[in-house]
Amino acid sequence: MSKEILNAKKKIVEEIKKKISASKSVVFVNYQGINVEQDTNLRKSFREKNVDYKIYKNRLIKIALDDLGVKNYDLNNLKGVTSVAFAKDEVNAATVLFSSKKTMPMLKAKFGIMGNEVLTAEKVEKLSKIPPKETLIAMLLSMLNAPVTALARTLDAVAKKQNA
Repeated sequence: MSKEILNAKKKIVEEIKKKISASKSVVFVNYQGINVEQDTNLRKSFREKNVDYKIYKNRLIKIALDDLGVKNYDLNNLKGVTSVAFAKDEVNAATVLFSSKKTMPMLKAKFGIMGNEVLTAEKVEKLSKIPPKETLIAMLLSMLNAPVTALARTLDAVAKKQNA
């Protein structure tokens, strides 16, 4: 193997390591069976959610994971075709993948990484069902506001009853 090819592969491994380290969640995807139009739509969906999506050789992914000390993933998941979705948040990569499965059922999550934990495909799917952070915050604020609103209504009703 020429020195140029070896250096190019080392650069790709470093790129993968850098992207994994900078991501809050990473999803490894089997994209076999999608056509060019579907791939274009999938990439657009990932971009809209600020998720970096790229195809890498399994061997280079394995080297990057080993260099980062990632363990507990099934080596069989690094067979066939593999693309990787790198997300700056915890749920967007998984959410885009599983929402895209409605029109592209051949897409499959192989496994994922969130923090220091390796996620099975099933856990990645569960992760996709969690609402975005902004929605969760709105839900929390609504729940925190509910008792105050109920108290205000009760006090208002008592005041009206006393004035009547």
